[in-house]
Amino acid sequence: MEKSEVQEKVKKVVANVLKLDPEEVVDDANFIFDLGADSMQSLELVAAFEEEFDIEMDEDKALAIQTVSDAVEFIASYL
Repeated sequence: MEKSEVQEKVKKVVANVLKLDPEEVVDDANFIFDLGADSMQSLELVAAFEEEFDIEMDEDKALAIQTVSDAVEFIASYL
């Protein structure tokens, strides 16, 4: 899967889970500070990424991801 495709899917998942307009989900957006995610939504994001990409993420490492671009890099490294 191309990195651009991973990026597109990550942004779609984030917009869906956090109920945001997709245009708000930019690469350098911080999940908590910029997008307003709380701890429960952070766990929901991890689960949604696992489902979307059919991967199993290490929860501690996944929860350390701070930005949309961090998530893209992390997921791309799994695929």
